[in-house]
Amino acid sequence: MLAAAVVFGAVLVTPYAGLDLADSRLDVRSGAHYALLVTHVFTALVALVLGPLQFVPSVRARRRLHRTIGRCYLLAGVLPSALAGIPVALLSGRLVTQVGLTIPAVLWLVTGALAYRAALRRDFARHREWMMRNYALTFLAVTSRIVVPLMLLAQLPFGVTAASIADRAPGLIPAGQVLGWVVNLAVAEALIRRSRRA
Repeated sequence: MLAAAVVFGAVLVTPYAGLDLADSRLDVRSGAHYALLVTHVFTALVALVLGPLQFVPSVRARRRLHRTIGRCYLLAGVLPSALAGIPVALLSGRLVTQVGLTIPAVLWLVTGALAYRAALRRDFARHREWMMRNYALTFLAVTSRIVVPLMLLAQLPFGVTAASIADRAPGLIPAGQVLGWVVNLAVAEALIRRSRRA
């Protein structure tokens, strides 16, 4: 998961590394919109890369390190990225994107707050479960980029030519974004229930 986070994270932030509005992958309407997008992208990278470390047993065993990484994950990653991501989604102009990305951003904040509250109460079993759900939402950045190509490939047996796939990709991105977080949360929930039974 960490390797995927690093590779996909590097690919996702590269267009924004030069802070040039012309390189943006999204249509942005103003400098403020671009600033929100860049804030969202770079802070999401922090969450994407730090998140898997929290599930490593040797890191969890070192409580101070685990707490420090967890606070950085939430305060430098999840919180600013979600707060910037909500207006970015709403400014997209596409209803499916607006709804499909605002919901996980809000859930990202809620699950992060519930995970933090469980840790303060020393309910570490619930803390771990909420963090699994939270990172499932973080990993949307990766999953959505895998789902869209799979949806495109699934159309090949139905007469869609390889040449026309590129034309269809932009129309499938909003659906891929929604499926990304839905699939991730379903997998996280299945893992949580299996762990409870064990």
